[in-house]
Amino acid sequence: MTEMLKGTLEGIVLAILGARPAYGYEITARLRDEGFSDLAEGTVYALLVRIEQRGLVDVTKVPSEKGPPRKVYALNPQGREYLDEFWRTWSFLAGRLDQLRQEGA
Repeated sequence: MTEMLKGTLEGIVLAILGARPAYGYEITARLRDEGFSDLAEGTVYALLVRIEQRGLVDVTKVPSEKGPPRKVYALNPQGREYLDEFWRTWSFLAGRLDQLRQEGA
């Protein structure tokens, strides 16, 4: 499961951000709520750094009640294009896998 997740986690996080901007802990909590309970928080933060460096999100720092300001990530137009491509690819792969499963049944 972990190996399969590595290839799709970026798209999953972008999909979460496609619904609304969020900060790292919110994204991690949402992933855990969706059943990704074994996911390390550091994995999400490393991924957020990568997608920020690739220009897929806009980042705003907002004051925090505790500690330093939080970085809030929002999907930008380039990120939206990437997410759309992710869903097209996902749909293609899911269709092929389903077809293979039906052929093997």
